Amino acid sequence: MIICPNCKHQEVDGAIFCAQCGGQLVSHPVIETHKINTAETRQKVKGDTAPYRPAPPETLDAWISLHVLDSGQILSLAERTEFTLGRITEGQPIMPDVDLTPFNAYANGVSRLHAVLKRVNENAILVDLGSSNGTYVNGNRLVPHMEHPVSHGDVIYLGKLKFQLLFGKKV
Repeated sequence: MIICPNCKHQEVDGAIFCAQCGGQLVSHPVIETHKINTAETRQKVKGDTAPYRPAPPETLDAWISLHVLDSGQILSLAERTEFTLGRITEGQPIMPDVDLTPFNAYANGVSRLHAVLKRVNENAILVDLGSSNGTYVNGNRLVPHMEHPVSHGDVIYLGKLKFQLLFGKKV
């Protein structure tokens, strides 16, 4: 038997995740690292070279933001095409990409992993992840685990927490 380090639940040998809390049961070996001297490397580089800038993970032709209607704050979602929306609690094994805890998410009925917002080409898609209090777009409750297209200006409720989707093409 394997004992979960998070909740102490017993799992059968070979289990990868805890069925009780979702925590990871397989630990990775610790790898030792050491500091390298970057000054020495810089001195070896000669000539007029441009600084190295890694390419972005993907080219995005659209931008997306969430306007929190109660606070007026705008959450700009950049760099990626998929974002998990939810709240964080102590000991939570899987974290959302966008933490809504500062917006009174618990009191507003937002689940820990409530919904996923995706950019697909020039479109946006919202998926409820089986949340307790539901996800609504313009007053219509989404069927859990089904993709639902959303547009610029749509009003989205995660439980009672209200957002307006801001979405458009990059110029």
